[in-house]
Amino acid sequence: MNRVIFLIDGFNIYHSTLDIKRHTGYSTKWLDLASLCKSYIHLFGKGAKVETIYYFSAIPYYLEARNPGKIKRHKNYIECLESSGINIELGRFKVKYIFCDKCRSMVLKHEEKETDVKIAIKVVEIFLNDNCDTTVIVTGDTDLSPAIRKCRTLFPDRLSISVLDSMTVLFIILL
Repeated sequence: MNRVIFLIDGFNIYHSTLDIKRHTGYSTKWLDLASLCKSYIHLFGKGAKVETIYYFSAIPYYLEARNPGKIKRHKNYIECLESSGINIELGRFKVKYIFCDKCRSMVLKHEEKETDVKIAIKVVEIFLNDNCDTTVIVTGDTDLSPAIRKCRTLFPDRLSISVLDSMTVLFIILL
């Protein structure tokens, strides 16, 4: 049997759903991630089954005063994901000041923190504990490349990019 674990970068998938809406007019914000992962399981062979799904995100509490409904919807979505058996791993947002060339002043921004690090740590933990045969990372960026390279170094006999290989597979879906 091929045990498959999915690691989903929630911030990236959220922004991908916004892009879909901009291009098609259809909203996919309430995407059923458990069903999405299950729809890909056939790619990993006849005996493949979803072992676990992890969803990594951060709640933008800094928007609470301006848009309290957004925080409530985000929390409701996370509750829905949990009720479908998805494990939630939350990071945080950090205040950051950047210089704006247009207005020539410092501007307050918020930056998501810890999500990529938590995903990277989870990948290593999964390999160390032999929790699965295939790991799928669903993301829209390359920030996890160093973790993947390190896993290749630490687990050379278990890590392959080939889906046809019966050893542990690390497969990345870029959104």
